[in-house]
Amino acid sequence: MPSGKRILLIIGGGIAAYKCLSLVRLLRDSGAGVSCVLTKAAEQFVTPLSLAALSESQVHHELFNPLEEAKMGHIELSRSADLLVVAPATADILAKMAGGLADDLASTILLATDKPVLAAPAMNVRMWLNPATQRNVAMLRSDGIAMIGPETGAMACGETGIGRMAEPASIFEAIKRAFATRQLAGKHIVVTSGPTREPIDPVRYIANRSSGKQGTAIADALLRRGARVTFITGPAAVEPPPEAGVVRVESASEMLKAVQDALPADAAIFAAAVADWGVRSFSGSKIKKQKGRTVPSLELVENPDILATIANMEESRPGLVVGFAAETDNVEENARSKLISKGCDWIVANCVTPESGVFGGDENKVSLFTADASEAWPRLSKDEIGSKLADRICAELGE
Repeated sequence: MPSGKRILLIIGGGIAAYKCLSLVRLLRDSGAGVSCVLTKAAEQFVTPLSLAALSESQVHHELFNPLEEAKMGHIELSRSADLLVVAPATADILAKMAGGLADDLASTILLATDKPVLAAPAMNVRMWLNPATQRNVAMLRSDGIAMIGPETGAMACGETGIGRMAEPASIFEAIKRAFATRQLAGKHIVVTSGPTREPIDPVRYIANRSSGKQGTAIADALLRRGARVTFITGPAAVEPPPEAGVVRVESASEMLKAVQDALPADAAIFAAAVADWGVRSFSGSKIKKQKGRTVPSLELVENPDILATIANMEESRPGLVVGFAAETDNVEENARSKLISKGCDWIVANCVTPESGVFGGDENKVSLFTADASEAWPRLSKDEIGSKLADRICAELGE
């Protein structure tokens, strides 16, 4: 819990600003101290009086306040907190942060701070998807700014899509994670997750039963330990961790390119269940079943080997490359063979027979193989597996 920690909450000008009243209450109930900074636009949605009453602290909204600036108030605010939270982080605030602008109290504080920053974006779906916003978000992530959300759903403007600010409870959980042990602070880790889909025609594809739960649990555990995570996911059954830099892909070739684009990285964890084969010739129209005609045959070609490609790079190879081996028999033998043939540093192997309940389930039983040792872990929840693997990575990479 963030008890005893000091949170500086910077509130942007969007309708989601009303949720900050609940966030302040959650933080105060946890024992955290909260100071609020309002942008000029934010004052149209929430009042300084409401925030002052809930935070039990003065609300700040003027850059040129003679009394506060006599003591360099914006510098004091920027550095006296343990964590800065920007919610809602509007497109305007994100652009100012990315560009290093400082034309009001909020942007000046964000430019002057030497403390960690957590942003909760919120805006119209078109504004979020605009290339300018995506460039700004990518730059901020690379600068070490943590993000939570945005979420998908109905918006005040009447549209539906991605752009809703994360709920106060989710932001509160992200704040708690920000104060967890951060052995991987400053480390960039790429995690692949979920299945891939290899298209046959516009309506059919080759895929597998991976839900993406294990990869998501690993990424979440790495985030809790302070890593910056690029999360490259196929069409999974679970939502990605909100604070990760998410790249969504479909096919194996798209996933390989996304991994290469994400490098350099300190580590790469290949938890995705990548299809080994794709169809040589994609049909641009639906293949029709017609009476009297023979069943069409599909010629398969081998997909790129993402794990082997990255593990054997001469330049920009991650310092630690971890592969996964989902096997139905001879688990140990196949895992050791894969460790050698792929050129990776570790292999996490598991049995994925229907009886195991691993695909789509909430539990897993894995063994970790390195060049000179192996560990058989008990059956655990996928969250526990993620935490256990993250601890091993901390021991390998942590300061």
